[in-house]
Amino acid sequence: MRIGELSRRTGVSERSLRYYEQQHLLSSERTAGGQREYAERAVDRVVLIQELFAAGLHSKTIAKLLPCMRDSDGGPNEMATDSLVVELVDERDRIGRLIADLERSREVLDEVIGKAEEVRERPLAQASAPTGAPG
Repeated sequence: MRIGELSRRTGVSERSLRYYEQQHLLSSERTAGGQREYAERAVDRVVLIQELFAAGLHSKTIAKLLPCMRDSDGGPNEMATDSLVVELVDERDRIGRLIADLERSREVLDEVIGKAEEVRERPLAQASAPTGAPG
């Protein structure tokens, strides 16, 4: 299939698909006219690449990881190496820290929202009454 069809089927721009090739994440054959021709399995590969980017992995890490994964389901194949496992554990830990930071941010937002809702729900007279010693 040509790049336009791959783009339509995956929802990924042609520009991104070219970038994936430059980063050695995706490959294509060339027609006699020089146009890219992708195998059917490229659809699964592009979806997998998108999932890995969404998980926060960088293209260099994805390039190391892809040869160790099946395109069809993203599962591991027999090519995983010890050094790759170490790198992926580091990536997983980095993502875990990001998740923890996001959860803390959400808790702070929840507290601020709760306080704002309390103020909004207070009767107007109570909200405008002076505080402190009677005057």
